Amino acid sequence: MDTQRPLILITNDDGHAAKGLHKLIALMRTLGDVAVISTDSVMSAKSHSCTIFEKLRSRLVREEPGFVEFRSNGTPVDCVKLAYQKLLPRHPDLVVSGINHGTNAASTVVYSGTIGAVIEACMNGLNAIGFSLDSLDLDADFDHLDAAILEITKKVLKEGLPKGVCLNVNFPKRCEEPLKGIQVCRQAYCRWIEYFHEQFDEDGKLYYDLNGELVSDDIVPGTDLYAIRNNYVAVVPTCYDWTAHPCVETMKDYETINITL
Repeated sequence: MDTQRPLILITNDDGHAAKGLHKLIALMRTLGDVAVISTDSVMSAKSHSCTIFEKLRSRLVREEPGFVEFRSNGTPVDCVKLAYQKLLPRHPDLVVSGINHGTNAASTVVYSGTIGAVIEACMNGLNAIGFSLDSLDLDADFDHLDAAILEITKKVLKEGLPKGVCLNVNFPKRCEEPLKGIQVCRQAYCRWIEYFHEQFDEDGKLYYDLNGELVSDDIVPGTDLYAIRNNYVAVVPTCYDWTAHPCVETMKDYETINITL
């Protein structure tokens, strides 16, 4: 690969055939050399899981000047690990994940395989962005996202991101009006109302099919849910430090608990 151009690693959690992945590949190839390592199958809701007890594999699919593509039976996190540790000639200048079919806004981000890959990259000092569209349609229209994705990516390639910070970028699905702009915001609080439907397999054994509905009373200005529901691009600076920093001092009284038996 031409090392004079930025090396951009692309992965996703929707599998190698996903329309969002191929849109992202096309866009990133205009900005630099591209390496793709995608999942063999859909890995939605895998979060930060990685392969430990099964055989992890990858295979070369295609290679040409400025472009190489691998596939793996692992998770999105596995894909990032394999890429920068084993498969690429050097560390990528940027890791991008997506474009996910379905939002990763609000608290749902904790389940996301798309963002799991981004967090993995961030933990290892790599600049990383996750892109998601608020549509589960397998044939969703991504064309209205081109300018926003390219400009956000170019800014990160040029300026980098603060240490320990990556970006979770969510887009509204296409509507009659053009995107209004970008809002840098926090993730909204939300929860799932979940439904377990009892099903029986061909052997008559019971299993459960999970469905759910996202609910939130935090769709207010300054949140990602508010932004995408008002036709803005929501950019949430995200980190892997899960410490509740405001509580470190306010909970100091825990240190007075007597633990001597």
